Amino acid sequence: MEKALRWTTGGVAIAMSLYHMWFAAMPPPEAMIFRGTHLLFALVLVFLLVPAGGRDGPRRLLWLDLALIAAAAAAIGYIFANYQYIVNRIIYIDDLGAWDKAMAVVTVLVVLDASRRVIGWALPATALVFLGYAVFYSGIKMQVLLEQMYLSTDGIFGSTLGVSASYVIVFVLFGAFMERSGTGRLFMDFALSLTGAQAGGPGKVAIVSSSLFGTISGSAVANVMVDGPITIPLMKKTGFRPPFAAAVEASASTGGQIMPPIMGAAAFVMAEYLAVSYFQVTVWAWIPAMLFYVALFFAVHFEAKRVGLVGVPRADLPRLGTVMRERGHLFIPIFIVLGGMAMSYSAPLCALAGTIATLPVALLRRSTREGISWRTVVEALEGGARDALAVAMACACAGIVIGVISLTGLGITFTQIVIALAQNSLILALVLTAMAGIVLGMGMPTTPAYIVMVSLLVPALIKLGVATPAAHMFAFYFAVLSAITPPVALAVFAAAALAKANMWRAGLESVRIAAAGFIVPFMFVYEPALLAIGDWGDIALAAATATVGVMALAASLYGYLLAPLALWQRVALGAAAFLLIKPGVVTDVMGLGILGLVAALQWAASRRRPVADHA
Repeated sequence: MEKALRWTTGGVAIAMSLYHMWFAAMPPPEAMIFRGTHLLFALVLVFLLVPAGGRDGPRRLLWLDLALIAAAAAAIGYIFANYQYIVNRIIYIDDLGAWDKAMAVVTVLVVLDASRRVIGWALPATALVFLGYAVFYSGIKMQVLLEQMYLSTDGIFGSTLGVSASYVIVFVLFGAFMERSGTGRLFMDFALSLTGAQAGGPGKVAIVSSSLFGTISGSAVANVMVDGPITIPLMKKTGFRPPFAAAVEASASTGGQIMPPIMGAAAFVMAEYLAVSYFQVTVWAWIPAMLFYVALFFAVHFEAKRVGLVGVPRADLPRLGTVMRERGHLFIPIFIVLGGMAMSYSAPLCALAGTIATLPVALLRRSTREGISWRTVVEALEGGARDALAVAMACACAGIVIGVISLTGLGITFTQIVIALAQNSLILALVLTAMAGIVLGMGMPTTPAYIVMVSLLVPALIKLGVATPAAHMFAFYFAVLSAITPPVALAVFAAAALAKANMWRAGLESVRIAAAGFIVPFMFVYEPALLAIGDWGDIALAAATATVGVMALAASLYGYLLAPLALWQRVALGAAAFLLIKPGVVTDVMGLGILGLVAALQWAASRRRPVADHA
């Protein structure tokens, strides 16, 4: 029985991957057919892979799992069999038949249960609350609600599920093929050769490798579990405190979702909402992502300098030339994806081209050829489908929430509440939105947290005058940062377990290390130049001064610049950081002046110190 289940699961997963790869190259079917097929694949795999008793539970309830598979197939098959009837009926006017109502209820129930199995109770519970609001408070008729959920593209089969079907799974497959081609080792060796010998080198290796791996992973926890077993022991071995080591890996891994060229799944949803290309979203994301990682890099550097840590001996590190000569060609698929998007090809087609190129590129050289076989292809196809399940179910379940919001007008009501609470104060509205993003992200993945924020909170920011891209990026950032924000910080929990560190200390250290990530979103709301919007001269100046600003912020938080900082110097550098991160000539001059003064005083003190010691 177990063998039959394993073979069946593998066959369904491979079929799911091949189906989406085919339609990444060809025009997809009509929306409900394409999204319905995607959802059916996902539901079948979830019920096969995650028993009713939990992911590690027994298979005693196999009959229930098989019954749910049959129910899912019947409900979605009903749409396929009656497609002409569904598209020709007048929604909200024509009465639903008994089978329409029954299949709608079945679809909602199987989506809620499958979501619970792969991402926990938070999102399904949220969906149930919204359904309860629609039925018991707003007065929406049950027939109308079922139509919205099941027989329209404004509910379960809405645009969020479309993003999962069109974009996310193809990029997840790209990551699965990249991982099995040995690209992870390339990223690690590349980072070690660049930064391993510097002060605090292992910490900088974690930052570089995690930012690279994050571009093909899209999951903070997955990133921690791949890089952490290597980088965290290396950081501890060279003298970093365990909570700090865990915080560095968790923060660097979380940043992978905001790091172009391949960001987290929510970035694809953003492109869909804003009706822009995914490439445009990556353009907006470049400068904030760079500032985030510059802040992490200098936090590690200043902490290492403060406590006197050194890097890994050069003799123990790979040489950059050797790494690039032996494994550098594995970067080619990433360049294919980037080049295709820059030439305005569709994102799924670019991801497909990169996926297809991955293993042939690995076969080019003997150093990367070992272990590559047809079995690698099968494992990548199967693994990619499995990795896409959480996002697929999150998008389907989030469709229930969005359907209720659009049907009841709750989004408009919530916007009015936020504006009333903020009293037309933009900064207060931003704080409320940031807090909501962190709270939502504690209980659900980034994508549904972002979707709920876009439905409920982003309209209020736009109404208060925030540029639409800036409002969406603001929500996106805080949905991402919830992974390192206590009390529920999944990336920190994973890293702390690897580092054998106290989770609370690691969580607070993560917030400290990634402080720039919490500040920069407020700044790009007030100055969209940080999103590469506007004149290129203004953009370059804003990026340069903000880079200096996040460096000053790291120095202030870790008490070191050229030497240990006095308390007043730390306060002064903190003020300088805020002045520099906020674009504007006056604030930039003031910030540079304060930074220059502190640096000059430290330099002068260091010049006098040897004389005093000699005397």
